[in-house]
Amino acid sequence: MKKEYEISKIVVDSAIEVHRTLGGPGLLESVYEESLAKELELRNIQTQRQVALPIYYKKFKLAHPLRIDMVANKLVIIECKATTQYNAIYESQVLTYLRLTGLKLGLVINFGEKLVKTAYQELLMACKYTFFFASSKSLFIRYLR
Repeated sequence: MKKEYEISKIVVDSAIEVHRTLGGPGLLESVYEESLAKELELRNIQTQRQVALPIYYKKFKLAHPLRIDMVANKLVIIECKATTQYNAIYESQVLTYLRLTGLKLGLVINFGEKLVKTAYQELLMACKYTFFFASSKSLFIRYLR
């Protein structure tokens, strides 16, 4: 888990740099995503963008896979948003990605806020608990059924 946390710190710092460099909110999600990928590359973090995640219904593979915005170093899922109204469904989306991939850490980064450092959610999948780090000073735990 240590590697995931180290990567997540770099991702958050990179997201803040991207947000600052691009002048804050107001651009398309795809612009922030591509810029974040470039910033992570500059910091020696490998990224995969728009990663296809196959979906199965019973034993049948569905025609349209899910798309994960980005995976950093094959360990941390990054979901980029550019909205003025954050929705808790984004957390559910990342939790689903974590469950389906078996990865343990995911970030929802909303570039639509004035300050990115207050606009990210870190999601940790561990056994049957989900940990939400709204900031470095607060920790919320929700039981998963």
